Amino acid sequence: MPICFGKKQEERGEAHLKNSSTDTTTTTYRVFTMSFAPRTSSLQTYHMLLYRNGVHPEFFDIENRRRIEHCGYEFEAWQFNGGHVCLFEHEGICLVEVVTPSLTGLPERGLVTTMPCAGEKDHEATFGDRITFMTSIQTETLSDHLYLGTYNEMLKHGEESDCLLGLWKDETAQPNLSLVEMQRYTDEVHVQGYHLRSDCGLVLRTQSIFQAGVDEDSASSED
Repeated sequence: MPICFGKKQEERGEAHLKNSSTDTTTTTYRVFTMSFAPRTSSLQTYHMLLYRNGVHPEFFDIENRRRIEHCGYEFEAWQFNGGHVCLFEHEGICLVEVVTPSLTGLPERGLVTTMPCAGEKDHEATFGDRITFMTSIQTETLSDHLYLGTYNEMLKHGEESDCLLGLWKDETAQPNLSLVEMQRYTDEVHVQGYHLRSDCGLVLRTQSIFQAGVDEDSASSED
């Protein structure tokens, strides 16, 4: 499900505030507190990691999981509060994607790539001649008002779709959300991850493709 980032969503939020009958002092206070120094806390800690072997589930407090076996490949997704894990195995090669707000305690064995999630970035790699992996990462920090609007949109989508959905509140009782959605195809799996963190109004979106086999024009190899 697409999220409306950037200028259009800000304009929508400004128009709503102009027409709103809510107390302007309260609204200004909430935006100010969300804009203060803590806004970058979660944004700075998020990373995506790629492993070339399996990762044990004991490293994560898994809330939901989904498994797929299809046309010679196996795929499994784990959702935990604030992050997710995707495992893709084909012809003896296992690739694991981890998106997490904390690197503490994670294994180093089999780790091939660690990428900060802040900003916008793309990554593509092949693993032997067995697996092609592509991912796109996008982050944005929103005002309190726009964050809650995005949260409600993603909550509705998660409840109406066949995906992994986790909800929790932080120490200030503000809502947070993690959602993992996947589509199965003949030789590949597409995965969308959304992680919304109220401490800094963070919206983190990842879009990844795990493909069984390697196209002839695939460029980057991570053997």
